Amino acid sequence: MVKNLFLPILAVIAFVVIVGLFSKNSSQVNLAKYINFATPTPATKEIKVGSTLINVEVADTMDKRTKGLSGRNSMDLNYGMLFVFDSKGILPVFWMKGMLFPLDFIWIANGKIVKVDRNIPIPKADTPDENLPTYKTTVPIDYVLEVNAGFIDKNNIKVDDPVDLTNLGK
Repeated sequence: MVKNLFLPILAVIAFVVIVGLFSKNSSQVNLAKYINFATPTPATKEIKVGSTLINVEVADTMDKRTKGLSGRNSMDLNYGMLFVFDSKGILPVFWMKGMLFPLDFIWIANGKIVKVDRNIPIPKADTPDENLPTYKTTVPIDYVLEVNAGFIDKNNIKVDDPVDLTNLGK
């Protein structure tokens, strides 16, 4: 009878000791190397801007367009976000609210670049929304492409360059 009671009690004590040791040392255990906490890369499509291929995340809903790239720490090279609107020939206004890295803007209408904005800086963290600079074009556009600052100069992108959007599937 003592044997039948002793083994379960011993197992419980061993379990408590092991859990206690693990808890005590858990701050020293780097779980990140065992578990992938990375945010999955959003699905992209490939477009051609001038002669440069670029993978774009498509912002084609109001929620995606509103969020944009805000809150992200960086973006891969030759990567961008393409803003697709519900109608063509519009005059949208952009800002850098919540942005953590500078951008270039490429404004697109009828398959060609109609305007570029280079090296748009991130706003100071305490800037009220009403004081954030805005960016727009006077020419109606169909798309806006946001890329890393310096992309336009690095890839010799200029107004009137063609933009091939055939891989968007629209």
